[in-house]
Amino acid sequence: MTVTAPSSPARQVLPAEERHAAELAFLAAQDPGPRPPGWVLTPRAVVTFVCGSGGVELALPKRTAGLPSKLAITPKFVGERALVERCVVTLAGERGLLLTGEPGTAKSMLSELLAAAVCGTSALTVQGTAGTTEDAFRYGWNYALLLAQGPTPQALVDSPVLSAMRTGRVVRVEEITRCLPEVQDALVSLLSDRRITVPELTATEDAVVGAAPGFTVIATANLRDRGVSEMSAALKRRFNFETVDPIADADAEAVLIRRQAVAAVQRAGADFGVDDAVLDALVTVFRDLRSGRSTEGWDVERPGTVMSTAEAVQVAASLGLSAAYLPGGDVLDLLPGHLLGVVRKDDPADHARLLGYWDGPVRRRAETGSAMWRRLWDLRGSLR
Repeated sequence: MTVTAPSSPARQVLPAEERHAAELAFLAAQDPGPRPPGWVLTPRAVVTFVCGSGGVELALPKRTAGLPSKLAITPKFVGERALVERCVVTLAGERGLLLTGEPGTAKSMLSELLAAAVCGTSALTVQGTAGTTEDAFRYGWNYALLLAQGPTPQALVDSPVLSAMRTGRVVRVEEITRCLPEVQDALVSLLSDRRITVPELTATEDAVVGAAPGFTVIATANLRDRGVSEMSAALKRRFNFETVDPIADADAEAVLIRRQAVAAVQRAGADFGVDDAVLDALVTVFRDLRSGRSTEGWDVERPGTVMSTAEAVQVAASLGLSAAYLPGGDVLDLLPGHLLGVVRKDDPADHARLLGYWDGPVRRRAETGSAMWRRLWDLRGSLR
């Protein structure tokens, strides 16, 4: 029997710089204007990459091999263009950028897009946790080489931050407030002095590593995790804060949820078969519970959990997968159960709040004659 070597497995998710490589290459050629040191795109092109070209096809100033002459840039972040512009200006000034907001508002996605467009890679990332050590922000050692050679530059293991400093790139720090305060404070001197001192290499030319032009930091923090490890005043002063709010426009949110859910179901090898009416109901429920007020103006008791767009995408994808792989009955019948799974993540009392929503807006809409909301009202028993 012949045994063949397995081929390299496909990756579930590609980083932004690979997923949108064609657009990045096009924008680099399309806008030859001045760029800050180390940037692969102009600041204007970075904003266009993140927010899209508004459906307008951009044209190359001259024919470039391997690139189309015209291309419409797709929007990747649904939010205020002014917010993205402020972020880009912060990075152009080599100042730290801190993206804050409720969980599920695409802070990490925005930081990834910005890093990919600014320096060509989003891979230099530190994931903040309670177990993150100072080495993640400074450096470590290859202990085999350290024992054999002593402290040498060859034995030094660069952290993502140190790698970004050497190459003048953007480093991302996810969930910075989940790091312990003493670990966070390692960033204070880095953002002020723009250098790392390696005491073990004192008296050598490698004892101090200075940041190359273009180095900066994008950090993210969830507002609900603020109390985990509050940032010091000194560290806060070294960042420009930008708050990423939930999507304000219901139609834009619905389009985003459908696009993301379709992509998730297709990655799972199936076609997306959920009607727009079901997705509209899903978006309506999430927005009502998130805001504490229905679209009709009725008061709604907000659950303690965050009814984020990211959670809505997961529910929509689950409905799509159920319709594709476990068909049987109306997919709308599955919506209450998935909603219950979302609201009960943080506080068991949210179960009662979801029932209250069913007894309020869902019942009232059912009474107006809407067949879909009548069906949802009939499914109230599945929430018990």
